[in-house]
Amino acid sequence: MLKNNLLSVLVTFLCVFVVKTSAQDISYFKIIVDNTQNPQEKLVALDSVISKSRPINTDDFIAYSLEYIELAKELDSIESAAKKMINVSYSLTSIKNQPRKVLTLVDGILARKYVIKDSFLIGSLYLKRGGANSRLNIPQSIIDFEDAVNNYGRKDSLYVADAYLFSGQAYSNLGKFVPAGENYKKAYEYFEALEDYEYMYYARQGITTMFSMNGFYEKAKEERDKNLEKIKELGLEHHLVTIYYNQALDYQKLGNKKLFLEYLMKAENAIDQVPDGEVHSGSKIYVYTKLVAYYAEENNLEKTEEYINLLTPIYDQVPDDLVNQINYDEAMANYLYAQGNYDEALDFAKKKLENSKTLGQEENILESYLILSRIYEADKNYKLGLENHNRYSNLKDSIYNIATANKLAYYQTLYETEKKENELLEKNTNIQLLQKDNESSKKRLIYSGIVLFTLFAMILLYRNRMQIKSKKELQEQFSRELLFSQEEERRRISKDLHDGLGQRLLLIKNNVVKTKDEDTKKLVETAIDEVRAISRNLHPFQLQELGITKAIEYTVNQIDENTSLFISSEIDNIDNIFSKKQEVNLFRIVQETLSNIIKHADAEAGKVVVKRYPHMVSISIRDNGVGFDFSEKYQNVKSLGLKTLFERTKLLNGQMKVQSKKNNGTLIEFHFPTA
Repeated sequence: MLKNNLLSVLVTFLCVFVVKTSAQDISYFKIIVDNTQNPQEKLVALDSVISKSRPINTDDFIAYSLEYIELAKELDSIESAAKKMINVSYSLTSIKNQPRKVLTLVDGILARKYVIKDSFLIGSLYLKRGGANSRLNIPQSIIDFEDAVNNYGRKDSLYVADAYLFSGQAYSNLGKFVPAGENYKKAYEYFEALEDYEYMYYARQGITTMFSMNGFYEKAKEERDKNLEKIKELGLEHHLVTIYYNQALDYQKLGNKKLFLEYLMKAENAIDQVPDGEVHSGSKIYVYTKLVAYYAEENNLEKTEEYINLLTPIYDQVPDDLVNQINYDEAMANYLYAQGNYDEALDFAKKKLENSKTLGQEENILESYLILSRIYEADKNYKLGLENHNRYSNLKDSIYNIATANKLAYYQTLYETEKKENELLEKNTNIQLLQKDNESSKKRLIYSGIVLFTLFAMILLYRNRMQIKSKKELQEQFSRELLFSQEEERRRISKDLHDGLGQRLLLIKNNVVKTKDEDTKKLVETAIDEVRAISRNLHPFQLQELGITKAIEYTVNQIDENTSLFISSEIDNIDNIFSKKQEVNLFRIVQETLSNIIKHADAEAGKVVVKRYPHMVSISIRDNGVGFDFSEKYQNVKSLGLKTLFERTKLLNGQMKVQSKKNNGTLIEFHFPTA
């Protein structure tokens, strides 16, 4: 217990310390703002005050943002002014309910948009202007959102999606369902491409809300059920609260109190099931407000108080938002009404009505009149009770008439669209019938021409293919015979060198030994070694004597010992897998590849790996040399080395793969089938 108390005190101290430190920092920058004569220094200080005040003091954040915007405009720093305008727009429009101020400020910056190079800034200014106009002039907001789409660049697709989403909402509010649906669909497709599943849901929810607002309750339920499955599939359970809440509202409008409560309880259960912080505070306020209203009407004071106690601490965290304030005022009015405290209940009901009128939310205005009529009636002020009930009835009829008109407009639009499609289809059919006779003869002529052309082309292609195939076979046969004759000639020369010149040099050496001429003896020995080396290179006798595996190992060791190249190896036993002729080709592939490394790679190290697999032998030879451009090297007519390697690989029915970049070494891999 003591530890918990100490921890609580420590946390409180740290929070106070952080807030105090932040306040001190802000005060320091505020002093600079108030006293400096340097406009650039003032602009930097204003920026610091804005960034530090945003999370703790909305009024300061707005005031200093506006001062920054004006100073930036004076300094011709229009892009800086635009950025701050975009940041402060939400606070002015939604929290302070000053959309006209936003319009004035945005228009002032857009008047100089020709100096703004960033497409994101221009698009976002139109987006924020659309947000402000959505509270003042919905048709104009649609134009603003279209301007936002047209000004955003390719990299701004997320914000383009937002513009389509808001445009869909605006069209929906005007009862224009077809363009609303089109914009919601575009927003959904953008969010889907961006894999932004949260906002995919918002776009789908917009379509559902559009149906619900205008009395298409069955269609709305159908869409919600689809959304429900998608949300569970994507793991976005925190959105279940909104779905259940909106469905509860539809049942309330239909007068089904049982299902109204059932879905409110589902929404509350969804809040409890999701980790704290994932559900938006506004969603919680909506749910608890309606539960307070339900139990107040049922005169269940215990439950009413329970939900007021849940609602109040959440509202205290976000008191500046007018929408949250409207809901809280509704809850308090119903709670106090249930307790019989009519005077205070009236105060909250009147505040709800005033704020609802400010935002132009007809549903909330309607609820305000109903609550006021109940309170006045309970307080025995029947005159005001009747007046508010009449206002409630008149507005309800007006909303119903608008919804009915919207339904008719929706069905009329669908009918007109279908009618136009049918007319277009009929016209196309008539045109097709008129053209049919002419097209039939044309088609026969075209088909005949196509058949003849195709037949001629097939014959020509077949002939060319056979010529290419024959030429390729001749080239491959020539390559095989050339390599075979080269190998035979090498063996003959090697034998002549070994048996002829080699033997004569040995006789000379023996005679020189007798004369004890050491210098001549060394020269003769060197000549004998060179003849032997040439003989071995021309024809690998070790291949016949030791087998392919030892021959490769011997070659690698010779290079390692007699050159500056450090070379390592991992060689599996591959004896008795290939025929003698195949082994010669295999040995030559390794020998020529290593020779190329020594001559051209300028490498310090290399590695030879020979692996035996059940149906394949793999050889990889790597170096850390200068590398080369393969395509450039292979096309070079002087580059016979690579072409010879390819030809030898073909003779073994193998595959050759070259990986090389300039200054990045080379890896050559060979794969030879064994079965």
